[in-house]
Amino acid sequence: MSATLALTHELMSRASVTPADEGCQEIMASRLSGIGFQVERLRYGSVDNLWARRGNGAPLLCFAGHTDVVPTGPLDEWRSDPFKPEIRDGVLYGRGAADMKSGLAAMLTAAESFVAERPDHRGAVAFLITSDEEGPSVDGTRRVVEALRARGERIDWCIVGEPSSETLIGDTIKIGRRGSLSGRLTVHGVQGHIAYPQFADNPIHRFAPALAELSSRVWDQGNEYFQPTTFQVSNLNAGTGAPNVIPGELKARFNLRYSPVQTLDELKRSVERVLARHRVKYTLEWYLSGEPFYTPPGALSSAVCAAVRTVTGREAALSTGGGTSDGRFIAPMGAQVVELGVVNASIHKVNECVRIEDVDTLHAMYLQTLRNLLG
Repeated sequence: MSATLALTHELMSRASVTPADEGCQEIMASRLSGIGFQVERLRYGSVDNLWARRGNGAPLLCFAGHTDVVPTGPLDEWRSDPFKPEIRDGVLYGRGAADMKSGLAAMLTAAESFVAERPDHRGAVAFLITSDEEGPSVDGTRRVVEALRARGERIDWCIVGEPSSETLIGDTIKIGRRGSLSGRLTVHGVQGHIAYPQFADNPIHRFAPALAELSSRVWDQGNEYFQPTTFQVSNLNAGTGAPNVIPGELKARFNLRYSPVQTLDELKRSVERVLARHRVKYTLEWYLSGEPFYTPPGALSSAVCAAVRTVTGREAALSTGGGTSDGRFIAPMGAQVVELGVVNASIHKVNECVRIEDVDTLHAMYLQTLRNLLG
């Protein structure tokens, strides 16, 4: 078993369901300290964060990731204990296999190999690790970035170890992500007897035409690098449970994943104009999870693409698809940010898994990227 696979096993054996870390960061901190990294443990609320840096110069290349994982889901649907990693037919199964303990292991062992090769490498290498990526993302990377900014530390290049690959390891590199804007909507009506609708105001009927317009609307066409903006309802609740009562209110949760061709304020105004046009009486709370970010082709993406090509012979596609990542907090520092990781087909699913050969391939790609940028 390779050093990277062994470390993946060790990290996966910790049941670090968000925001718990369960000692994963201590494992990483110990090994990073052993190769000359200065380690800081930054705890905010119930969230553990790790900032480790080797070297004081520039440029600074940072590996970013998270030790927390999502809940397991129904245990009886797993073929093996999700926190007892098991290899079957060349595939490693368990929670965190793909998202993203294999990524953490690969970046750490790549750093160990690189320091052994080039103890006097140029610039600096850093790790920014949180246990709050799968949760609210309030006391994790966001807070660490604030602390770094306050003391004038700058990240030049950042590789986020999220599972970015689609079918084959290294086939896709993320160079940005859409923004995420959520709304918590309450539609106000008047409760009444279902046989006397003239004495009531049904919030479901009020909202239905507005929902039809919002869900069918073409918000934009996106651009060369970003998919068009999308609107999706995630929760919709109304009714008292009785079959003969018109409800007095409706509650809905919705989300807009938006490209940089939109502005935050215009998105909000567009939704509110639709609700007003359909004479919906409402209360609306907005929540911004992250604004869109994009890293134009440059030194970092070129170095990562070259590493993928050297290790696998593949030409990686550059993409901004998928959900959000903690890269949204790091990019505003002025950093170039890319995401490179294993195949994402099984993430957040029962029987999450990763091909064991991909774990070592990811290590090799990270190591080659370090050589390309700081060697």
